[in-house]
Amino acid sequence: MTTHASTAAPHRQPVEGRGKAAGRVPGQTHDEASAAIAADETPLLTAHAVSKFYGPRIGCRDVSFELWPGEVLAVVGESGSGKTTLLNCISTRLMPTTGSVTYRLADGGSRELYRMSEAERRMLMRTEWGFVHQNPADGLRMTVSAGGNVGERLMATGARHYGNIRAAATDWLERVEIAEDRIDDQPRAFSGGMRQRLQIARNLVTGPRLIFMDEPTGGLDVSVQARLLDLLRGLVTDLGLAAIVVTHDLAVARLLSHRMMVMKDGHVIETGLTDRVLDDPREAYTQLLVSSILQA
Repeated sequence: MTTHASTAAPHRQPVEGRGKAAGRVPGQTHDEASAAIAADETPLLTAHAVSKFYGPRIGCRDVSFELWPGEVLAVVGESGSGKTTLLNCISTRLMPTTGSVTYRLADGGSRELYRMSEAERRMLMRTEWGFVHQNPADGLRMTVSAGGNVGERLMATGARHYGNIRAAATDWLERVEIAEDRIDDQPRAFSGGMRQRLQIARNLVTGPRLIFMDEPTGGLDVSVQARLLDLLRGLVTDLGLAAIVVTHDLAVARLLSHRMMVMKDGHVIETGLTDRVLDDPREAYTQLLVSSILQA
């Protein structure tokens, strides 16, 4: 694996109990979890030399990496570093200027995402992928009930039995700590933290293999952030999800991710196992990010 900086993937080791068990388990360090990631030796997603330019301005440049099944990758950097541009390119929300992104489908076949039709990419987003926005209103229908928001995604995959859809919605609201008696309430009646949990339920109800998260705790109170992060960590581990998390908060990266990429001015300047990058940063910019957190 190559990037603008060195991006050697963690050594792949066969593990027992693949799939759900391949995620991080309680008491396991990031290094141990990274050695136990993935169901096989084939990456789930491969980005090669992805660049996005806005005229003369660089959004991101020559970014390459591999994401393995069950792995959580954090992309960190300050505002304007290019991390959100990269996320949007990888998730097909934005067309890159150059480069390619290859994804391994559930049937085992691999496809280059930007050679797929728009309809195929939309289906991928409804079934195998999820996207958690920083602002929950961007990922929810605010005038549709909580149950309807969750059920709508099930209906997009072919579910039609009202009782089954409502039962699945009820189950998922419970899993994200939203009371059953709020199922018919609209998201505009919810707090920010509840809206974010509802958005997570909406994304996970179809059992995606990969989820993208753009500053998932941004704008929330510290206590609400902690509760949401604990919920996310449990769900990602229990479901064996792969995830790409964009965040400026290194505490979020440490709690959720196995591996980290640090971006500055559109380039990846450092990458490695999360604990290694945070405990022993090698680049001056990464050292500055880490020290600023320690001094805060």
